Amino acid sequence: MTLPFTSARPAALAGVAPALWAIALVHGLNDLFQAVLPALYPLLQSRYALSYSQIGLITLVFHLVGSLCQPLVGWCTDRTPRPWLLPWAMLCMAAAMVLLARADSLPDFVLVAATIGLGSSIFHPEGSRAARSASPGRPGLAQSVFQLGGNIGSAAAPLLLASVLVLSLAQLAGWLCALALGGAWVLRRLQRANAARAQGTSNAPSALGALAPTAKTRALVLLSLLVLSKYLYLACIANFYTFFLIERFAVSIAQAQLYLFVFLLAITLGSLVGGPLVDRLGRRRVIMLSILGACPFALLLPYASLPLALGLSVLIGLIIASAFAAILLMAQDLLPGRSGLVAGAFFGLTFGISGIGAAGLGLLADRWGVVATFCAASGLPLLGLLACWLPRDVSRPDDQERRL
Repeated sequence: MTLPFTSARPAALAGVAPALWAIALVHGLNDLFQAVLPALYPLLQSRYALSYSQIGLITLVFHLVGSLCQPLVGWCTDRTPRPWLLPWAMLCMAAAMVLLARADSLPDFVLVAATIGLGSSIFHPEGSRAARSASPGRPGLAQSVFQLGGNIGSAAAPLLLASVLVLSLAQLAGWLCALALGGAWVLRRLQRANAARAQGTSNAPSALGALAPTAKTRALVLLSLLVLSKYLYLACIANFYTFFLIERFAVSIAQAQLYLFVFLLAITLGSLVGGPLVDRLGRRRVIMLSILGACPFALLLPYASLPLALGLSVLIGLIIASAFAAILLMAQDLLPGRSGLVAGAFFGLTFGISGIGAAGLGLLADRWGVVATFCAASGLPLLGLLACWLPRDVSRPDDQERRL
């Protein structure tokens, strides 16, 4: 899908195409809607007497819908790009917010989660393709700006709880529905402005695409395991960090949400520089630095004092942020011409891992307690060692003579 304003000029951050910023903005709205329920979990738990297992079930339904539907959407849009899916994704999110305004029981919240998951499934594969076509020649930058929008939306979600203290849940959902309709309008404008739509976004030639099938399979398995390590850990943070802080340090719900916001904001800032680093250093190096580099700070976090925990969470967020962009781009290099399928599969994989992880962590939290579960999950970034066995980037001059 080719969008307007897709200039081929050098892609310094200040010169990012307006279309890419627009896509990133709507990605922020999409991920804000994704994070609505997790941000409201403490309130929903106290108001509707939900257990940790029920909270995990809500998250599982959302992520399973996303994990199953996104690869299908990506596969379909590789065959025939469908830019009209982007505004329809926002309309789906608007419907989810209407359902949230009327929800008052566990089945209602499960339905809201499923509808949000469907909207995200529609948005991510085609949105990722649109972002890449809006910044030709700089896929790392495009993915970075695209992820930046999503991370801003996720980081803003914990602030929703403060809004509920002023507004009712129904009023908050009404405002979010209006935002979703606004996002649909922006994407519709972009679609109409694109009079000559391309039949897809082609990947630049890559030596990784010429690897033997067995080498490609091994690399894709390793990338999947690295996604597992990152997103299972992030599922622990997103769903149980506030409960950990409340139980460990006896902070208020508002204070715990503020700490979660700081962590998510650090991820947002890290993603801003992660994509350009991928273009400069290569996929493999950034993956290793991102996941494995966050490991010592993740291991220290459960045992730190409250002020130190704030600093460690910032370091973890800044370091780990760029891993997914590098993983996704390496996977797309391995399977040229299948950018939509790869994006859908890996976004879907993150959804599935996060959902199953949230459900499993919820069961462990009911059995072991939140603090013990959080401590056990802190070792997950150690799987970053698997990046040592990934194929080397050969697009950089200093790597040309190295064997893959």
